[in-house]
This record gives sequence, C-alpha cells and structure tokens, in this order.
Amino acid sequence: MSRPDRMITTTEVRSAIENGEVIEDYPEDSRGHSCLVLGKGYNGRPIHIVCSPQDEFLAIITAYIPDPNEWSKDYKVRVKK
Repeated sequence: MSRPDRMITTTEVRSAIENGEVIEDYPEDSRGHSCLVLGKGYNGRPIHIVCSPQDEFLAIITAYIPDPNEWSKDYKVRVKK
C-alpha cells in the first residue's frame, strides 16, 4: 500500500487475462494446474498473473508487476542468475 505505482486494479487484471498470453504452464503444480499469464496494464505496463483454471471459474492466485532484473526485456522469460 505504500507503493501506489505498484498497485494493480481489477480492471487491469481482467484486461491482462483477456488479452494476455500464457508464458509458463504448471500442469503438475501440487495445488493443481496453474499458469503464468503476461498481460498489459495502464500505459502498457507489464503485469504477471498466476491463475488456476477451474471448471466453472478462473482462480486468480496472485498478480504483480514483474521485476525487470528478473525477466527478459519482453517479460516472457526468467533471467538466469
């Protein structure tokens, strides 16, 4: 809450999921199938959303602004450290 520039609205999450792309898939996750979606927020800022598709809904696990030091320039590939 102390970093308003990192806050993500529900509108941004919805748009990112509807218009984004799955960049990582976790079919064997111990909590059930999930995936990482890359989408765009306000002013084109990248947003990562971890979600789990269910029969009747999509469970949103978390949404965050990816750290540019941990991701490729297009935010699709994790940078090896």
